[in-house]
Amino acid sequence: MIFEPLDFIARLAALVPKPRVNLTRFHGVFAPNSRHRVTITPSLRNKAKKALPTGQEKTRAQKHQSMTWAQRLKRVFGIEIETCEQCGGAVKVIASIEDPLVIQKILSHLNTKNDEVVDLLPPQSRAPPQISLFE
Repeated sequence: MIFEPLDFIARLAALVPKPRVNLTRFHGVFAPNSRHRVTITPSLRNKAKKALPTGQEKTRAQKHQSMTWAQRLKRVFGIEIETCEQCGGAVKVIASIEDPLVIQKILSHLNTKNDEVVDLLPPQSRAPPQISLFE
């Protein structure tokens, strides 16, 4: 099939799903609002309502609150940064330093030896390879 450029783009655009729309839909007991979903799914999503005291429901803000990055680290990589390794107490993150220059200054200020300091700056750019492996 041969298309004009605009016709081709129009057909491609029709295949792109709308933003924030689920591509998988569930019906019956797997439907999101089914009262039997809790008994057949391993997730604890619908069981959270039972943990609240009687007469209390989550506010709208609590329902839509996203996870913190510390919770995401724990969920994805199994890294527990909210608990102290020595005493097991709760740890509160007060700052997150992400700028490589600031990290470099802090490490050099702490009299860290040069061989122990990892170069946190990105490597300098280099020329492209001169030999092609695919010829």
